[in-house]
Amino acid sequence: MPEDLDNLLSQKGKKILFVGIGNLLKMDDGIGVYISRHIKNTETITSLTVEASIENYIGKINSLDPDILVLIDCVDLKSTPGTFKLLDISHIQDITFNTHNISLKRLSDFFLMPVYVLGIQPEKIDFGENISYLVKKIADKIIKRINIQEVNHGSRISMQSLQG
Repeated sequence: MPEDLDNLLSQKGKKILFVGIGNLLKMDDGIGVYISRHIKNTETITSLTVEASIENYIGKINSLDPDILVLIDCVDLKSTPGTFKLLDISHIQDITFNTHNISLKRLSDFFLMPVYVLGIQPEKIDFGENISYLVKKIADKIIKRINIQEVNHGSRISMQSLQG
């Protein structure tokens, strides 16, 4: 839900680490990587791109010691392409997707900080390097919202129009 991302971003003094997950060779599955690569690192917001091997970055993520960890990934939300939701990791089924070696829920056991998943509904996850138009359009709006946070820290800029 867009307002959930707004609420997360407006928490003053919290260091948030966004981690981009996905396979760039499977179209929309690479959306997490696309977003993380476009986030501008600031004092309170940082990003890390792990692609399909997040389990290799557990130590790195813990050493960065964020207050909040947000895993950005393509998730089947049973919704229209481009829909996104910020979900507490406890709401994610304990399954392993084709591009992950370990389920995100099980992986969260290795972290002490609160873990969320910013899940984005894909349109296509076939082999190919291009992200679909609608999913990329929403991703660009998410990136813009995250990147303006440091400038507008604490102000309420709503994302509700993104999914309208």
